[in-house]
Amino acid sequence: MVKHLRADREEKYEIVEKWFLKDLEMIDGKEADTDNPCFDMHFHKVYNLEAYSCASKYTFARTLNKLNEMYLKKDLKIVNFDDTYLNDDSIWSSNNRDCLVLMRICFYASNLLCLSLCPLS
Repeated sequence: MVKHLRADREEKYEIVEKWFLKDLEMIDGKEADTDNPCFDMHFHKVYNLEAYSCASKYTFARTLNKLNEMYLKKDLKIVNFDDTYLNDDSIWSSNNRDCLVLMRICFYASNLLCLSLCPLS
C-alpha cells in the first residue's frame, strides 16, 4: 500500500505497508449488487480498503486472481463480487467496460419498454 504525497509540483509515493500474495486468504467485495468501491482483504488480519472506483476494485481483484493462477495456484476466495465482471471470458470484461455496461442497461431498458407497450388480452 502506498501513500500519495504532493508537495508543490512534485508527486511522491511512500510505501506504507507490504503484503505477500501467498498470505492473502480472501478478498471480500462487501456488496456485489451496489456500486461500492470498498472491500476487505483478509490476511492474518482484515484490512478495510477503498478503491478509486468500483471498476478499479474489480480490476484489482481480477489482477490478484490472475497473479494467483499464474504463480501460486492456491485456492483464493473472492466473495461478494459479481462473477460477470470478474471473469475475463465474459463479454462485459473487455477494456471498454463502461460502454458495454451502458449497452447492457440500454438493452434491458428497451426490453422493459417493449414489454410495457404490449397490450394485455
